[in-house]
Amino acid sequence: MNPTHVSSGRLLATLVAAMAMVQAGAQSAPEAPRLVVSILVDQLRSDYMDAFAPLYGEAGFKRLMREGRIYAQGEYPFNGPDRASATACVYSGAVPYDNGIVGERWLDRASLFPVYCADDPAFPGRLTGEFTSPRHLGVSTIVDELKVATEGRALAYAIAPNRDAAIFSAGHTANAALWINDLTGQWCSSSYYGDYPAFALAYERSQGLGQRIGSLRWEPSSPLVGNFNYFAAGGLRDPFNHAFKGDRRFRTFKASALVNDEVGRMASQVLNTTQLGRDNVTDILALTYYAGGFDNQAASACPIEVQDTYVRLDAELGRLMAEVEGRVGQGRVLFVLTSTGYADETADDLSPYRIPTGTFSIDRAAALLNIYLMAIYGQGQWVEAHHGAEIYLAHKLIEQRQLQLSEVLSHAQSMLMQMAGVKDVYTSERLLLGAWTPGINRIRNAYNPKASGDILVQVAPGWHLVDGQRGTDRLVRESYMAFPIIFLGLDIAPEVVGEPTTVDRIAPTLARCMRIRAPNACSAIPLPGVR
Repeated sequence: MNPTHVSSGRLLATLVAAMAMVQAGAQSAPEAPRLVVSILVDQLRSDYMDAFAPLYGEAGFKRLMREGRIYAQGEYPFNGPDRASATACVYSGAVPYDNGIVGERWLDRASLFPVYCADDPAFPGRLTGEFTSPRHLGVSTIVDELKVATEGRALAYAIAPNRDAAIFSAGHTANAALWINDLTGQWCSSSYYGDYPAFALAYERSQGLGQRIGSLRWEPSSPLVGNFNYFAAGGLRDPFNHAFKGDRRFRTFKASALVNDEVGRMASQVLNTTQLGRDNVTDILALTYYAGGFDNQAASACPIEVQDTYVRLDAELGRLMAEVEGRVGQGRVLFVLTSTGYADETADDLSPYRIPTGTFSIDRAAALLNIYLMAIYGQGQWVEAHHGAEIYLAHKLIEQRQLQLSEVLSHAQSMLMQMAGVKDVYTSERLLLGAWTPGINRIRNAYNPKASGDILVQVAPGWHLVDGQRGTDRLVRESYMAFPIIFLGLDIAPEVVGEPTTVDRIAPTLARCMRIRAPNACSAIPLPGVR
């Protein structure tokens, strides 16, 4: 036999075997989803979600719990998340130290005026007087990376009751970001994303909230809601009946269970009038819902309303999932749901219960600190401003007096630590150098050199943090409040994972599912079991 023929035959056999292996691998590799539906629920809590289960149908929360991969102990990798910083973290996969969004508002160093996280004077609004863009978000998001990877072919829409959530879930590249105008109830947007969408204009003309608000009333969705009793206060309460009237009617509406129906209506409008999920290029629909107390009250002040909010949200989620899968196809959609975290903004008086408490005034602390620094360094306005629990020092004055900022910070830290109600004091230098203290990594992650103060006062739990300039009185709590991270769809196997899981891992997990790069400041590891 000719040796050449033997060699050629072996080579051919090897190539055939290799091709068979490649084909088998291609057949077994999971497909990228045609549509990702990212659902962020403002203030969703695991305990409430579980407690009201007897009131749910089978298609919403129960389906998610039955068929989803559930990371039951979700948490944020930084201290004090609010809606703005939480949304930015979920979609960028990065903490405020990296993405620049430390909260809804912070102080501008140059003007000492508060900055709203989504303000941008360069981009006028559409159907709103607000000037808006994501310019303060200094990194890419999962939406941005999807747009880059598909050379702009992917469709991306963000729908939320509030501007901050809409903008940061849309990122820099979405086709549209829509939120509800506080004054008119119209779905509004920003010129940053181009022209006002035709589908939104059609919606406003045919079924806009402004046309319906006068006839809307929020009552218990069923008699079972009014008779169900979960909260510790106990006792049955009269069923509620809320109308939406007066100058605050749209603001109140946005902090009620009915706003979730409005988000769902606009989501249906997008699904019905665009090509979202209709081709083999992955698209994304980012939705934000609400699960907080009525008109931003604590749950203890409106317990029946909170119960009904979860019941109505359950129904909306079931309706949404059925509609999306009906249009795109079951097995071609990936749903992910999580929470912004929870902060019960109460100002309860704990003194009758002999729980250690008191009032820490940031106004008074800043004034006393200025007097203290004048005693050391001479006359001058050493404290420029304060905001929340942060204090801003006068850097120009420190430079003019030829002082070391580290020395001034050290004196300030020593003085503030002596004040009643102070648990700890963190200076910018201490955070940047990463001096070890239990929990300091979470505090550092919440800090950003361009948007945060020079000094952060950590007020003791149980004490009231009072900011007279902002008119706020917040009872400080550090207790952990669980919320879920749930993936459902594709070939993801149902499972409950009990280990703590941080939300910055959602973005890289979605990136892996969509076969694209993770956002550019995201260093978190994708979650196991979701491919």
